[in-house]
Formats: sequence, C-alpha cells, structure tokens
Amino acid sequence: MDAVNDAANHTAESVPGQPSTAAAPTAAARRQGSGSRLYPRVTSFRSRRGALTATQQQSWDRMWPSIGREVADEPLDAAAWFGREAPLVIEIGCGTGTATAAMAQAEPHLNLIGIEVYQPGLAQLVQRVERERIPNIRLLRGDAVDVLENMIAEQSLTGVRVFFPDPWPKARHHKRRLLQPATVKLIASRLRPGGVLHVATDHADYAEQILEVGSAEPQLIGLNETTGGVSAEHRDTAPIGFERPVTKFEGKAHRAGSAITELIWGKIDI
Repeated sequence: MDAVNDAANHTAESVPGQPSTAAAPTAAARRQGSGSRLYPRVTSFRSRRGALTATQQQSWDRMWPSIGREVADEPLDAAAWFGREAPLVIEIGCGTGTATAAMAQAEPHLNLIGIEVYQPGLAQLVQRVERERIPNIRLLRGDAVDVLENMIAEQSLTGVRVFFPDPWPKARHHKRRLLQPATVKLIASRLRPGGVLHVATDHADYAEQILEVGSAEPQLIGLNETTGGVSAEHRDTAPIGFERPVTKFEGKAHRAGSAITELIWGKIDI
C-alpha cells in the first residue's frame, strides 16, 4: 500500500521525537518498521492506494531510472546525479509537483530534489519533467527524515521547502506532525550557513506550533515578518526565492477564507 505525502492534500511525513540513547540501527532496519531510529518517532503516513495510468507508467519507465530513486542508506552524490555542481534545495512533500516544477523553471541555477511517498503524485511530476524538459529536478520516493538522516551531508543544503505539511488537526495526533523540534534541528544541521528553511501552512494552530519550534532552534534566525525578521532586507540576497506559485490546493484554501502563513528562517553561521 502506498502512502501519501501530497502537497496538494497536505504533506504526510514521519515525525521525530527525542534522540535515542541506544546505538543507532541501520537505516534499512529503521525503514522495516523496527521502531528504533536515530530519532524514535511514530509514523504519520496516510495510507492511500493509487495506480498509475498507462501513460503515466510509460513516462515513469522512461524517466525514473535517470531522475528518480528510492530512499537508500548511501550518502547522496547530488553533483553526479545532476551532472553539475549547483546549490541544492530539497522540497519535502512535493506531491503532484505543481509548485516544484514552477520553482525549478524559475530557478534554473538550483538543483532541486523533491521528496514524496505517493507514487501517482510523483508520476504526474515525472510526466511534466519529461513533457517540459525540466533539467534540474530529481525525485526521491520515501521518508524525508530518512533522506535527511542518511543521504544528506551536514551543511550541504542551500534550501529546504515544506509547503502545506499535514496539520494532523486532532490533538491526539499532534505528535505525528512533521515539524517537531528534533526534525527542525535535523533540517537546520543540513543547511549550510545562509541556507533557508521555508514553510507554508494554511492551518492556524500548526502555524503557531511551527513558529514556536523554529524560533526556539538556535541555528535559525527569522527572515520574514512572521518569524521576526524583515523580508525586504533578505528577499534580494537570499540564495533561494521567497515566492511560491499558487497551487490548486492553495487556491481552494484562499476561496475558503483560510489564511496562508509563510515562515522563513535562515541558517546562522555559528
């Protein structure tokens, strides 16, 4: 059964808890559901079935061997995968890739990796990459925390984007939210000095939690008004753009009167 990590229907990700004092098992053992991880955590994938259409499968078969990979234990050599040295940005929960593709085309100087667990959503993005010949997108299918823990080196990312993560609105499910203190600390450790963490949510309660967690992380400093900064002072000098294309999901949120909260932090040089 596939799990969904769809930006169009909120990101579903696993959420770290507190660091373990036990010896860390292999990433493969963690992914097999042992329950013992570098950051012990409950899984928060929303199980969801989905089959590819015939045309999606054909595009997948042509493109996935070169632009896609399953999450693995090995450190990622992004320069070799993209065939060039360029600033690296990851998007957690790229969903069907509407925003991913638009941002990659607007920022051709960046290497962009989208992380997603829902194959039909990835397949739509694979089709667009093929159709529009977008050269600077690569895709990882699996758990984003596994990617950060095992595939991404410290201080190697120019940006991390998390747009509309699953809010898990019921109080008993808040522990499943992605952006807990341990996850934000992990993200910050992977950002290079000056790198940017950009989060967007339409859920007011989750926005408050994210703001509290991000503001408490000593590796980060606010870059926009929501996080205590002044966006005009950083917009032109930040290594990634602050603008986002409006997705179909976000359009529905606007029409429903839901406010969109943007939270942008920068990695300080410590």
